[in-house]
Amino acid sequence: MLQKKLIRLALIFFLFCSFFIGVIEKVLSQQVFDLNFDARVARPTYINEHPKVLFDEAHLNFHTTVGGYKPFVELITHDGYQVTPQKDKFQTKILANYDILVIANALSTKEGLTAFTNEECDVVRNWVRNGGSLLLIADHAPFGAAAENLSMRFGVQMSKGFTIDMSHYDTESGNPGWLFFTRDHKLLATHPITQGRNVTEWINRVLTFTGQSLKGPDGSIAFLRLADTAVDLKQRISKAQALPPNAGVSAAGKAQGIALQYGKGRVVVLGEAAMLSAQLITGPVAQQLMGKDVIQMGMNHAGLDNRQLALNIMHWLSKLLN
Repeated sequence: MLQKKLIRLALIFFLFCSFFIGVIEKVLSQQVFDLNFDARVARPTYINEHPKVLFDEAHLNFHTTVGGYKPFVELITHDGYQVTPQKDKFQTKILANYDILVIANALSTKEGLTAFTNEECDVVRNWVRNGGSLLLIADHAPFGAAAENLSMRFGVQMSKGFTIDMSHYDTESGNPGWLFFTRDHKLLATHPITQGRNVTEWINRVLTFTGQSLKGPDGSIAFLRLADTAVDLKQRISKAQALPPNAGVSAAGKAQGIALQYGKGRVVVLGEAAMLSAQLITGPVAQQLMGKDVIQMGMNHAGLDNRQLALNIMHWLSKLLN
């Protein structure tokens, strides 16, 4: 009898260990931030004064200050910004103490529902109108649907799907959702965000890593402009060969980065989040996607200006750039 119990316990322990190891392997194969990303800034912008940044973590955010956006937070902190994570819903009395609000990939408790209440959206809109600055980042589905009620307060429409471009994607990755925005192809608009303070801060080459398309209101600037060959899909396509014929609808005239003035304040809306992160994809997933042990995704990806783009966006929102 005792022997049977021991065998049963051993079997349960074996199954538990197998399950646990499987979970660990799955976690290790997912996106993690790059511990080796160099977030130092040689000449910090803000030395005496430090613009205050409120980073939203109250809406089931996929990216947080200690998670996927840790490299971004470290970068802007080295540049002189003071970043505070926010665990409460947006309130007038809280926002009044900050210069910039950052929201990265907020989610709802239920798919298809908004992440923010109408009252919160009104609070943020009024705060921006009175001089605040908002960086709203909403990735491919399901993040667009969760954030659109806030983006529409500023006239920015979200496609809420997946955007690809068979003419301007990263062929090395083979992923038609990894989109290049370059000066050569006139997909980087003339704007303080793409110009910086001098030629050393010019943005020439940006890569995004599967996002959605955006449509801004009159007077807004699409500084990451999608080419006329871009297409919006309802489902993710990770390989160019998997694209069915005549799939999707045209995303011509749309963007993945929009800047606008709103009252006394400023707004930047991004349709893709990883561009301002510094993440790694490892393990079997990396092998399956690109045949590599490690894939760099974001500001750590070689040959890009995504790192400077992050700084320029923050410089414009803190009104250093006009």
